[in-house]
Amino acid sequence: MKDQREKIIVKTSAISILANFVLAGFKALVGLLAHSIAVISDAVNNFTDALSSIITIIGTKLAGKAPDKKHPYGHGRVEYVTTFIVAGLVLYAGITALVESIKKMIHPEAADYSVITLVILIVAIVIKFILGIYVKYKGKKVKSDSLVASGSDAFNDAILSISVLASAVIYLVFKVSLEAYVGLILSCFIIKTGVELIKTAVNNLIGVRVESHLARAIKKEIIKEKSIQGAYDLVLNDYGPDKYLGSVHIEVADMLTVAEIDKLSRQITKNIAEKYGVFLHTIGVYSINTQDQSVIETKKQITKIVFAHAGVLQMHGFYLDESSKTISFDIILDFNLKDREAVYRAIYDKVQNQFPAYKIEITLDVDVSD
Repeated sequence: MKDQREKIIVKTSAISILANFVLAGFKALVGLLAHSIAVISDAVNNFTDALSSIITIIGTKLAGKAPDKKHPYGHGRVEYVTTFIVAGLVLYAGITALVESIKKMIHPEAADYSVITLVILIVAIVIKFILGIYVKYKGKKVKSDSLVASGSDAFNDAILSISVLASAVIYLVFKVSLEAYVGLILSCFIIKTGVELIKTAVNNLIGVRVESHLARAIKKEIIKEKSIQGAYDLVLNDYGPDKYLGSVHIEVADMLTVAEIDKLSRQITKNIAEKYGVFLHTIGVYSINTQDQSVIETKKQITKIVFAHAGVLQMHGFYLDESSKTISFDIILDFNLKDREAVYRAIYDKVQNQFPAYKIEITLDVDVSD
């Protein structure tokens, strides 16, 4: 599966490289002959796209290297680093085009468009639209941010090329030169694309919330086991696209033996790895009281206290240990709360006042997954 993904990325990038180099060459020639900064900027943008695809191939090859002692989690995050490099190239191209466009506005120079110029621009637009559809489709298929970004960029290029074409037509028909202004607009779009790529790379390196549908699907799969009452605190760390390592807590009856829980956790790990390609290296356990029915009433009272506070998203892991006079449970509070610690303290104080004979242990969990 990994080899197939790499092949698709390399093949798609190679096609993109060839197309962009050809387009860049023709546009650069036309732009120089026509003295058009807009067409030259468009050519620079295509050339940058080709370089971006080359970097994507290099990044994919490096990311596919097997784990080693120094990098036990593999090299998958190299793809995120290559996104930074691509973003840098895109920004450079955009800023360069912006500077040249401003120069043209200050010192205007008449463009010399021809019918050949229009034909080349029209062909380039069609090629870019087709390339954008193809690259974006392949990127989504293999979940490659770099390819999806390249596909989106190709669509943007096509739209911007239409504006260059429009300025050429206006010049030929009305003898009004708008190409410096079109070049300015084009450069701003290129810069915007570069900034968005940087944001994507930064988010991936910092770590983002796991996709809701994946988190819900994994939890749903876990609780299919009849011995499991609930699945909580799912944490997934990615080490490259589709390379997840994580942990989860499960709720089970307090009568289960260590051997039974061991068997259960091994089965969960196997099922999730096979179905979702996610390796759960740790499965924590919450014990549910089953021996004393009075605990149910106590839990109801505490649940009412907890959810009386705004911003409480979840309460789980409840356990009452009569021998040590301890009540334990976890709560998850909304990130949007201004003072999460104050809400936690208010809940703790009310529960403690309601049950003074017990030691209250409340864990404030982080809302890391749906």
